Amino acid sequence: MNEELAITVGTAARAARERQGLTQGDVASQVGIAMEVYSRMERGRVLPSSTTLRRLSMVLRIRADTLLGLDGPTPPQEALTMALADREEDPPSLRRLVRALRPLDEEELKALGLVIQGVLAFRAR
Repeated sequence: MNEELAITVGTAARAARERQGLTQGDVASQVGIAMEVYSRMERGRVLPSSTTLRRLSMVLRIRADTLLGLDGPTPPQEALTMALADREEDPPSLRRLVRALRPLDEEELKALGLVIQGVLAFRAR
């Protein structure tokens, strides 16, 4: 599986779903797949088949080339945030923490990064 492509598709699908105010369950049932499969797709853990990609495109009212990232690059930070926030193997507390950081702007993230570096340096002593 092409992990970068899976993250691109998942990021675009999630953004389109949220713009329409749909839940993952709504999209999954309309596309005809299990909600768990759609959830993994949004997290970049699985790539849709071509048939599922077509249905997803129709349900989300988004062009397939947009889902595939062919109309412009997915911002790397957004893709990375998605991948980190929703990795099933991470403990729930870490996933919640990363999701809580999403609304922060660049300046706030930099400041928080400095705080974390300070804590880690202190802890390493």
